[in-house]
Amino acid sequence: MKCYIAADHAGFALKEEIKQWLKAQQIAFEDLGTFDTQRVDYPLYAQKLAQRVLADSAFGILICGSGIGMSIAANRFAGIRAALCHDAYTAEVARLHNDANVLCLGARVLGFGIVESILHVFFQTTFEGGRHEKRIALMDAIQTKE
Repeated sequence: MKCYIAADHAGFALKEEIKQWLKAQQIAFEDLGTFDTQRVDYPLYAQKLAQRVLADSAFGILICGSGIGMSIAANRFAGIRAALCHDAYTAEVARLHNDANVLCLGARVLGFGIVESILHVFFQTTFEGGRHEKRIALMDAIQTKE
């Protein structure tokens, strides 16, 4: 399993903690930035990550202050199903029912204990398929219409 991770300035510290967790879980990842707390524009990091996730059929983790901006930006890309998760349940359902391939987190709203439980569930849960496949196809069809 390959994973990409990126954050804006508000998510930088949490990104660094998550990288340590990924290493401990032996999940291969690539850090796409930002690499410090200097102010940056989060859509640029969402774009970079979304393009890499799509090119490699990988997973992604995006972090900003609330997680909302990253989620909105990432979901602009066809084939990206970015889910803003606040607990283990939303992470489980994001994978199980929505086949989410990008996890979005809010650094200013979550402590690392909660983030750790979200990560564990997100990476351990597989897509249920079945009735949910039709719904994903419907979302894909909406996304491609002009």
